[in-house]
Amino acid sequence: MSRYTGPKARVSRRLGSNIWGTMGENKAMENRPYPPGMHGRTRRRGNVSEYLLQLQEKQKARFAYGMTERQFRNLYAEASRRQGVTGENLLRFCEQRLDNVVYRAGWASTRPQARQFTSHGHIEVNGKRVNIPSFRVRKGDVIRLRDKSRQMEIVRWNMDTLGRSAPPWLDTADGGLEVTVRELPLREHIDVPVREQLIVELYSK
Repeated sequence: MSRYTGPKARVSRRLGSNIWGTMGENKAMENRPYPPGMHGRTRRRGNVSEYLLQLQEKQKARFAYGMTERQFRNLYAEASRRQGVTGENLLRFCEQRLDNVVYRAGWASTRPQARQFTSHGHIEVNGKRVNIPSFRVRKGDVIRLRDKSRQMEIVRWNMDTLGRSAPPWLDTADGGLEVTVRELPLREHIDVPVREQLIVELYSK
């Protein structure tokens, strides 16, 4: 299982966006609103290359959804083969990841936490336990927390405190502890601040 385990605030400062959505990243970006490193204060943000902009957008999406470079590139290759707009296909595939659905349902406060819930076997899809974070849900799939996992304090705290509502492409049931994929996500349902066209331009070179 490969994932990024380094300092999150450093990545967010480098990309100029709160990637994982934690308070620590917000504080770091407020206290040090410049890129990391010894030359971070003097680095000019205004005059950046087109390649750098494209690379930053790709990194934002890759880190936000918790994928390796190989996983992300393979997902892009599949998105480019499908009918429709490649960039929107790419983001749709990212949204269909099981760990992202767990996050969207409000059971986890961040996607890394959702990934942990999934890999530890707390999630069922259509009545069967699935512990693969990259598992892609389909239209009509029913995702629920396992019975023993519903009493976890962290899950109850996330649901009661965060108050995050599920996106329109998910239907909730059983007090919010079960969601059904009503339809595949549309671009307007995806709130990750990524300009997907720049990612397509990067990989099209």
